[in-house]
Amino acid sequence: MAAALAGLGLVLTLTAAGLGGPSAPPAPSPATEANITRLTASLLERSQFAHHPLDAEFAGKFLDHYLDALDGGHSLLLQSDIDEFASYRATLAQATRGNGDTGPAHAIFARCLQRLEQRVDFVTKQLKTAKFDFTGKDSYAFDRTKAPRPRDLAAAQEVWRQQLRSEYLQEKLADKKPDQIVTTLTRRHTQQLRTMKQLNRDEVLEIYLNALAHVYDPHSDYMGREQMESFSIAMNLKLSGIGAVLGTEDGYCKIRELVPGGPAAKSGLLKPGDRIVAVAQGAKEPTDIVNMPLSRAVELIRGPKGTTVNLTILPMGAAEGAAPKKVQLVRDEIKLEDQESKARILEWPTGKGATMRVGVVDLPSFYAEMGGPQARGEGGGGAQRSATADVARLLNKLKAEHVQGVVLDLRGNGGGSLDEAIKLTGLFIKTGPVVQTKGPDGDIEMGADTDAGVQYDGPLLVLVSRFSASASEILAGAIQDYGRGLVVGDSSTFGKGTVQNVLPLARMMDRSGLSYAYEPGALKVTIRKFYRPSGASTQLRGVASDIVLPSPSDFSDVSEASLTDPLKWDTVAAARFEAVNRVQPYLGALREKSKARVSTAKDFAFLREEIALMKKSLADKSISLNEAERRKEIGQTKARKEAREQEAKALRAARPVTYEITLKNSALPGLPAPMAVDKAPAKGKGEKGEKGDEEGAALGRSPIEEIVLNESVQILADYVALQASKAPAKPN
Repeated sequence: MAAALAGLGLVLTLTAAGLGGPSAPPAPSPATEANITRLTASLLERSQFAHHPLDAEFAGKFLDHYLDALDGGHSLLLQSDIDEFASYRATLAQATRGNGDTGPAHAIFARCLQRLEQRVDFVTKQLKTAKFDFTGKDSYAFDRTKAPRPRDLAAAQEVWRQQLRSEYLQEKLADKKPDQIVTTLTRRHTQQLRTMKQLNRDEVLEIYLNALAHVYDPHSDYMGREQMESFSIAMNLKLSGIGAVLGTEDGYCKIRELVPGGPAAKSGLLKPGDRIVAVAQGAKEPTDIVNMPLSRAVELIRGPKGTTVNLTILPMGAAEGAAPKKVQLVRDEIKLEDQESKARILEWPTGKGATMRVGVVDLPSFYAEMGGPQARGEGGGGAQRSATADVARLLNKLKAEHVQGVVLDLRGNGGGSLDEAIKLTGLFIKTGPVVQTKGPDGDIEMGADTDAGVQYDGPLLVLVSRFSASASEILAGAIQDYGRGLVVGDSSTFGKGTVQNVLPLARMMDRSGLSYAYEPGALKVTIRKFYRPSGASTQLRGVASDIVLPSPSDFSDVSEASLTDPLKWDTVAAARFEAVNRVQPYLGALREKSKARVSTAKDFAFLREEIALMKKSLADKSISLNEAERRKEIGQTKARKEAREQEAKALRAARPVTYEITLKNSALPGLPAPMAVDKAPAKGKGEKGEKGDEEGAALGRSPIEEIVLNESVQILADYVALQASKAPAKPN
């Protein structure tokens, strides 16, 4: 089943349909555990891109990764524990490679359970006896990822006390009564201890070997039995659930990617970078999932179609002590048509009553063969669906309706098929290299467009964000290298320039004569790196925009550079290709025009305020424990939210005449009826009637994203005008 993955390569996709609870845990088998460990270490040494041996340096990182996986907040284990475990450093490499010894994994986990029991005992007593006063000027330093470990139990208890005060104040700010707060927090902490005690050896091994894989790079993962099951279901497109890709970071369950067309994406209430802190089934009490293993968190979040799940989240960029947000989602089947490419035609005003037709193609992923005959649309000619074929049909329609420029919107596109990225780039260039991939031995493979036909040869703008990754970066990088179109958006894309293979361990253990008593899982391992036609890697740095537009996503902590131990950026020799150089002659003027608009437009003043708040939130590593100050902040946040709703309303009202082009109506003559403008904010699916943006959801974009799109369309309109003014005179 090994398959090269050009997508974002993140951890778990919550799209499993009706799986119910986990299957029975495997019976303890030290021999199986040892064989899995030895094979995983061997595969990482031999198959991962760097081909680095598990030496003393990597073994030290392995131990540190595992300690942080269990106690990323540096608040549970004592410094004396760390000093004791340091004795493993000298022998860990040989013990792992040689006989698959997992004794350190279980010894450290047992100590964590002991400290967790002490913390729960301390917290429970505090809740019964302590008086909680929030009139002082103290604060809680919530970011302890780089803080020293508590020197002894007394120091740890002081950390726990401040953590508890922060939790208590958060509940009080939600206007809960003292007895309700005590009940909630007691249940939360005892539940966490109970969950950790229920972890079986298989789950502890998964945490341990994942820590080993992440020493090599953040996209190499050990997938245990249950995670492998979820991965297989997602790859087979059994799509039902909330539609989110999750990972863990510092004890938090973090949204890495939203599946196009899924309930999470369609709600407009969740974003990559949001952290899920609690989960409730329907009207039941929420379960706290902070520091809960990812596999257990997934069990709570996924579920059958039609059921309701309530998530408590900390929005991207929000401090730990910030007010959480409640989001209600109905699990649903993710329909294939919701993941398809779509387009819009805008009647863009150019002054003095004149308009220009501009096409916007929204490409959610680089999909290929999404379905069989049932997924084939009108005019498909019996061929299976692909992103390239669908975009080609949309471009044909845009040309038939005489658009003067096209925006290819790749924001939020986490990648997909490498072959589709190459073919789709070929819709805009004649022939030539699109991507180079390098293996661990330095061998270079060229991915090139060999079709001399060009589907669309007019003015082109590729719109990107920090969430554009992998295959998106290949297309954007090639378009930029050829000078075929403008790249506009965040300062750079995600920066994932690697390819992964999934290696099922059972097959390899059978081949090697290694015994196993239960499903041994699989290893997802990084095997190659991507490079642009110019020779620059897309790894780590991504693709830099020709024109950068202000956007909160540009300051998120969701990027390759924010991950631990990413592979480095480098270059290979440039491929031979013929650049068309259509952008550079106009780039300076386009930047100046855009800069002048952005500096004065009311929409971007609103965006700059949002960006400033996000930057401040990311920079702040502590939060006030003064109740009056916090209530004042809550009031300010509410006022900003109301102002944002008015901005969204004004944005909808000012939107130009827009026609939605789908694959179904693209073959029909003429244009459909213009999209209606809903001038009143509609109720969304948030808690307590939180207002959503129904019109924005229909368009698939939030108000902030629409502001950026509008400026991108204006840049394209300027580009068209500049090209026309400098075009050579046509012969008579």
